[in-house]
Amino acid sequence: MKRGFYLKLAWSGIRKNRRLYTPYLLTCVGMVMMFYVVSFLSECPVLEEMRGGMTLQSMLSFGSWVIGAFALIFLFYTNSFLIRRRKKEFGLYNILGMGKGNLARILLWESLIVAGIALIAGLFFGILLSKLAELGMVNLVNGDITFSLSLGPDAILRTLLLFAVIFLLLLLNALRQIHLTNPIELIHSENAGERPPKANWFLALAGIVILGAAYFIAVTIEDPVEALVWFFAAVIMVIVSTYLIFVSGSVAICRVLQKNKKYYYKTNHFVSVSSMVYRMKRNGAGLASICILYTMVLVMLSTTVCLYLGTEDSLRTRYPRNFTVEALVSDLDTLRNSDKPEAIIKLSEQAVQDHHQVMKNVLNYRCASSVGYWEQDTLRIGEEEFYNSGNDVSEMWYLNVVPIEDYNRLTQSNEVLKPGEAIAYSTAQDFSRDTIMMENTGPVKIKKATTNFSDFNMSPGMTNPSLYLFVPDYEEFLIPLLQLTDSYGNSRFSLFWHYGFDMDCDDETQIMVDAEIQEKISELPPNDTESYFAIMTESIAANRTEFYINNGGLFFLGLLLGIVFLFAAVLIMYYKQISEGYEDQSRFGIMQKVGMTKKEIRKSINSQVLTVFFLPLIAAGLHLTFAFPMISKLLVLFGLTNTKLLILVTVLCYLVFALFYILVYRITSKAYYSIVSGAKEEN
Repeated sequence: MKRGFYLKLAWSGIRKNRRLYTPYLLTCVGMVMMFYVVSFLSECPVLEEMRGGMTLQSMLSFGSWVIGAFALIFLFYTNSFLIRRRKKEFGLYNILGMGKGNLARILLWESLIVAGIALIAGLFFGILLSKLAELGMVNLVNGDITFSLSLGPDAILRTLLLFAVIFLLLLLNALRQIHLTNPIELIHSENAGERPPKANWFLALAGIVILGAAYFIAVTIEDPVEALVWFFAAVIMVIVSTYLIFVSGSVAICRVLQKNKKYYYKTNHFVSVSSMVYRMKRNGAGLASICILYTMVLVMLSTTVCLYLGTEDSLRTRYPRNFTVEALVSDLDTLRNSDKPEAIIKLSEQAVQDHHQVMKNVLNYRCASSVGYWEQDTLRIGEEEFYNSGNDVSEMWYLNVVPIEDYNRLTQSNEVLKPGEAIAYSTAQDFSRDTIMMENTGPVKIKKATTNFSDFNMSPGMTNPSLYLFVPDYEEFLIPLLQLTDSYGNSRFSLFWHYGFDMDCDDETQIMVDAEIQEKISELPPNDTESYFAIMTESIAANRTEFYINNGGLFFLGLLLGIVFLFAAVLIMYYKQISEGYEDQSRFGIMQKVGMTKKEIRKSINSQVLTVFFLPLIAAGLHLTFAFPMISKLLVLFGLTNTKLLILVTVLCYLVFALFYILVYRITSKAYYSIVSGAKEEN
């Protein structure tokens, strides 16, 4: 044959089927571009030199391979639409004398053309956008911005290798399908519809039960750690149940609509419902895929956007003061007689004055801490005892005992307590006990429950409830409790001294004050060999960069993955409409010949589309609503407790994507109508 013959046939096939190939090529280019950009950032020297850059790059490296794995799965999915549409053309070539070896050459050239366009255009736009992505990433994490354009040779090589393998696998899959099909089957493959499936009520009911169980898990879990453990199980249950409900349930709905004579025997409903029944398995699977992808996008964006916008809230939750000192003390004598608290207060005041700053919201109190669990009115003490009790993690409480004089000084109160009395402060809203029993102590009568200690709680980010008891005769109260030991002979209580303060100044000044205080603390004389006063210092300014690195990295990665999944959902919607349009073209052609007008065709199309098309959007909203309690618990692990922000971001994300979904619906429904009505002829 003439040189270049197969290349011309391949190019002609792509050009004549541009309605199918254009979005496919754009998706391939987008996947290549996204993979290169994330791979480039995962080894970018600018990010590597930043504080916390290694963590950020590890996060991005993981994200690049998520995009690569998704590209492999999704391109296989979309390529099946192309092969199904082209089989008739290949069958015709086969009957005209071309062997399957000749068809393989055409497929090879088509694969090379698609791969060439995707790799060249994808890398071109990826390289152009990589600097913009780098600047955006650095800006998100509050880093220093540079303006030098650079290439990532390793990222380019990884991109070429990965997508070369993907396109090779796509070619082999296409050759397999052509090889296993005879010419007659190829010609009639496009018209070979599915058999009308039976309504499988058992699978539909199973899907509803599994989905109900997933929803139950999501709304009943209280402990954030437990929520993290169950999250992936709940996700799998939702995915499985969504497919079962959309495939089996949609068939059942069509059968119910057919039995409803008032609905079914109407011009616009009869054609649409009868058409849907014959392809509902594939239709339901496509709708389920769209629903799951949209749910993934909404969950990722709502959580990562909320985390990023709530970074300052997370910082304040993790660090109640700009500067904090926490000292672990060996015993009551050391806590009582050590001169280190006074020395640390003086050197801190001096460091703040030297930088012309003023202390605000000063904290200074002693505390004995442990964990426990409730048995009616008795609070069992000890971490080892808790785990031996067999209770869930959500039932663990944090107990803190504070002198009443420290409470009065902090809150500017003048509370007086009798022996055996205490004032209680709890982070649990339903705390209402009048008396508390503990081992080695008599009953502790709760004189009143206070609410004005939240600003002084040094552990506000704890996922489990905390109980503060403010007691008179602090040492006398603690002596019997400190005698409680675990199986290793260690006391079940730990003694702490908490100190902290705020400053109204920039981060640079705070970091200098922090460094100076830490240097002076390190110069304090050591403890004697039998006691210890272990000091740990922290500041918001020193850790702000790390928080923005983590939250900004998650937001950036969530944004990129959201765009990728959104592309996938849109393309599934488009190909679903296009493939069904070609399948229904002959049916509507016959209906037009017997008198059906284009107005009636449009009504029938609207009936068909509206019957099922908005189900994924509604189901995604339902999934997101029931997932919200679990998501809010998971965000507590990141220090974010701002539920109002999460609700606002989640609702806004859903509304934006609902508008986007409607826009895509209008575009794809017009493409479907142009095919089935003959309003737009194929070139």
